[in-house]
Amino acid sequence: MHSLSPHQFIDVIARAGSIRKAAEALAITSTALNRRVLALEEELGLPIFERLPRGVRLSTAGELLVTHLRNQASDFERLRSQLADLAGERRGHVALACSQALLPFFMPEQIGRYRRDHPGVSFAVHLRDRAAAEAALVEHAADIALIFEPIRLSEVQILSTVRQTIHAVMAADHPLAGKEVLRLRDCAAFPVGLPTAQYGVRHLIDLALQRVSVRLRVALESDNFDFLRRYPAQEQLISFQIPIGLPGGASAEGVISRPVDTRDVPEGRLYLCQLRGRTLPVAAAKFAAQVEGALESRFDG
Repeated sequence: MHSLSPHQFIDVIARAGSIRKAAEALAITSTALNRRVLALEEELGLPIFERLPRGVRLSTAGELLVTHLRNQASDFERLRSQLADLAGERRGHVALACSQALLPFFMPEQIGRYRRDHPGVSFAVHLRDRAAAEAALVEHAADIALIFEPIRLSEVQILSTVRQTIHAVMAADHPLAGKEVLRLRDCAAFPVGLPTAQYGVRHLIDLALQRVSVRLRVALESDNFDFLRRYPAQEQLISFQIPIGLPGGASAEGVISRPVDTRDVPEGRLYLCQLRGRTLPVAAAKFAAQVEGALESRFDG
């Protein structure tokens, strides 16, 4: 870590929000790291960080510097990826920010498919829902993001969107299992499990409940969709999920799913996106194209 340039140290400190934490991550002393920061600030003639009682925060000059550093790192990674392609062997690293529903089934399938053709490409997959996914793109912590019902999309380029109808998940022998489509009033007769407020599925259900006279009996809340998908096998409880987060075909977990009528709960949108104005490295761009094709072949565009 000692071979890192002073400019690289700045990015580590910015992410950590503390010189002490950054020094621990870099395996050097905080005194030595602080000296490097002070030397760079003297060279630039401007403070890079605002010193706070519990850490540091980028100054305006520091924000400009970090943006420049991240762009440089991205440009270099893109060059490496292009050179590897010229040599006939795709290499590189793809960082993904994903809504939770993508993690159990869809993303393992897509990464496995890609790496079978290009084993020299590595991946980092991070759970980032809604606002956090866009922040990861802006900070260059992610190359591409797959987000269900994001809070805002002001700084991203949308590569593809697909519709996702909310599904009710229940035991295979549930009294409602014979219905092809459920209404919210059907679900109201049973206890339900809901995701916590920060998730897009919950957001859509809450909006729906504001418009209709139905009241749901919430027996469970969780921030873990895997738990909510599996729990209905234990009792006659209904949870909710989007299709991309459900196993294909018959479930071996003792549960099934049925779409909720869109007259009650509107469809949501799943967005595949990248940072606006950024040219992705070859490996990330090709993976994004693969994912776009998979989404559009599996779901309505």
